[in-house]
Amino acid sequence: MPLRPRLAAAPLRRIALAAVVPLALYAASRSEAHDWTSPAATATAQTQSHAPDVFQPLWAGPPAGRPAAPSARDCRRAPQPLEWRDAAAPEHRPYGDARRDERWRGRESAAAPLAKSADAAESMAPGAPPAALGSVAPQHHGRLPRPRDEPVSAGVVDDNADFGEFLAYRARHTHLPVRPRDVSERYLLTVHDATGRPLPDAEVSLHAGGGALPLWARTDAGGQVWLHPRAMDEAAPPALMEVQVHKAGARGSALLRRGQRDALQVRLDARAPFERARLDLVFLIDATGSMADEIDKLKRSMRSMAEQIARLPSRPDLCFALVAYRDRGDAFFVRGADFSDDLDAFQRELGALRAGGGGDYPEALNEALHTTIHRLSWRGDGATRLVVLVADAPPHLDYGAPFYDDDMQGALARGIKLFAVGASGLDPVGEYVFRQAAQYTGGRFVFLTYARAGDPTSGPGRETAHDVGGYSVESLDRLVVRLVREELARRPG
Repeated sequence: MPLRPRLAAAPLRRIALAAVVPLALYAASRSEAHDWTSPAATATAQTQSHAPDVFQPLWAGPPAGRPAAPSARDCRRAPQPLEWRDAAAPEHRPYGDARRDERWRGRESAAAPLAKSADAAESMAPGAPPAALGSVAPQHHGRLPRPRDEPVSAGVVDDNADFGEFLAYRARHTHLPVRPRDVSERYLLTVHDATGRPLPDAEVSLHAGGGALPLWARTDAGGQVWLHPRAMDEAAPPALMEVQVHKAGARGSALLRRGQRDALQVRLDARAPFERARLDLVFLIDATGSMADEIDKLKRSMRSMAEQIARLPSRPDLCFALVAYRDRGDAFFVRGADFSDDLDAFQRELGALRAGGGGDYPEALNEALHTTIHRLSWRGDGATRLVVLVADAPPHLDYGAPFYDDDMQGALARGIKLFAVGASGLDPVGEYVFRQAAQYTGGRFVFLTYARAGDPTSGPGRETAHDVGGYSVESLDRLVVRLVREELARRPG
């Protein structure tokens, strides 16, 4: 069924959602991790918050006009806990059994009672340490757990580097119920400074007829960005557009003629600063019951990844943030810990997170992605901004706004790249959504691999059930570190 008719009632749902999802932002000490499972702790924090505007709607619509630029100066603080609650929690609309794979059908009948009991335990015993409930989560998979220290193997594809294959992939999956954005027409923009070096984090906008079009972007660490005029909410973009570029008071422009083969280049009367690399890195995690194994392995590998990234040749100034999500009716909807340079405190935040809940297949990814793009304290002025999404299910597309395609545009406007990791069981809809967001923002699609394709019980290997080809395989932690290293290596000087 095409998506657009299903979304005809979206305005009514949007009105309902605006009154549903309040924000609570409060401070945490450096010595204690946030209790991710305690509704009582959340209520206390809301009461004690000194934020000037404690309750805000999660979704206020896409930014009108020029989007707010990332502007935080630093992250020298303890992780600041965040929570967006879904108070109304209307019933889920059915996703459609035809789109659920065999693994989920078995898991739903066998594991859903366990997921519900885990959420009940969280509500009844908010102070219980994670170890007290640790025996419940692994059973959500409906399979025997793999050895604790077993490595996680993963493959990666770059849909921008092999764009022709990506377009062929899209053509093979036009039947999927996703949010379509036409990226078939794209233009590469490179921005240089006065000395000819790449200029990162330059603001880019598209204009026609004297007014700004709804396409905003920021150049990446290598001073480049892909522009997709047909991805705008415009039936037919103008044949001639002006690309305007701004950075540190300097301005430049170039004319874009649709169909041109030449890449766009703009030189600004500015200088790319010689300074230490700054990296804002977010882990965006599906924390429903089926993700227990992945979360457990991420906890064990997080410190190793952070230490390897800190030792990269660029010696980056690191900020970490964490956003976790479940779904409506679960113990929490979207929770997070804002950027911090305190790795020990961040590790405790991650250690306090455990999997639970879920029930149907899609999850609250839309809301979590919106939280990540628009609610975290991203640093401005040249920081490299990356999101690593780890999930095994697509977003709900029947809840109304926010929608992931609006926020992948918001990510491009704020200079944020998405590296989407498909965990075991991700269906074709989820793969399509993940690849859409990664390609549009200049990131990569990563996927777990196994000895036997589609069988997580077979252990690590080189096989996958995803519609990909020509991919390389390595351990997930090494792969994440490599992708970060490659991104930082593109910086000038």
